[in-house]
Amino acid sequence: MAERAFHPDEPGAAPAASSSPSDSASAHAISKRLLASIHDVHPGSIDAVERLSAQFERHLGGPRFAMLVVPDHWGQNPVAGNRVFKARLRAWADSGIEMFVHGWFHQDRSEHSGVAALKARHMTASEGEFLGLSEKEAAQRMRDGKALVEDAIGGPVAGFIAPAWLYGPGAMAALEKGGFALAEDHMKVWEPATGSVLAKGPVLTWASRSSARTASSLIAAALGRAFLHGLPTVRIAVHPGDITKQSIVDSIDRTLAAFASRRAIGRYADLLAR
Repeated sequence: MAERAFHPDEPGAAPAASSSPSDSASAHAISKRLLASIHDVHPGSIDAVERLSAQFERHLGGPRFAMLVVPDHWGQNPVAGNRVFKARLRAWADSGIEMFVHGWFHQDRSEHSGVAALKARHMTASEGEFLGLSEKEAAQRMRDGKALVEDAIGGPVAGFIAPAWLYGPGAMAALEKGGFALAEDHMKVWEPATGSVLAKGPVLTWASRSSARTASSLIAAALGRAFLHGLPTVRIAVHPGDITKQSIVDSIDRTLAAFASRRAIGRYADLLAR
């Protein structure tokens, strides 16, 4: 059945965003959750991640979100050997932030053809690392990333999310056997070992690398604020580059406020409790 759009004046609608979270928590709203995440967390992005974390905490009431850690961003920002960054990761994890493995390089070094070439060219700026990998190579990077991040945080990771949310056949095969509890793409969150889909709906995110992409992402976020309230789970994802444009920062604020006041602030792990 199609999801119904949210209309603030209709009977039984959730309270307006100006209401406090405690006042707006109706029984209907409690059954819905908001999941938020910061992508591309690595030693070179720590200042931007700190700013985005503070923005999230203002709206979410604390460190109630996820971080996606890149083990060696573009081969220039290795987590291995960086004791200061690993200590920061552990402090974030100890505070309650969920940690995902987010590829290895976050850089696409594969040759593509056909549909994969179109995805690589138009859906990301050479960052769809797992789109063209063989199962063997994908599995190795997943294993190495999992071991590295788990060593840093002193506990299990929440799951694996491919850079740019792009997975090729090799990555999907490796992921099924990779020992990760959760995975995510643009349209869903699923359990890799079983293929069970745990949440459906588009993730709201922004693009900062060109004026045209920024404009389209601002429109998409506005449409999401208007029409995604019927979904049981809404996902919001931000990137370090988002802080470079005030229009995006403001849109993130509006989007967080629109959903955080109407639904429970969740964790990805909550999706497994069924």
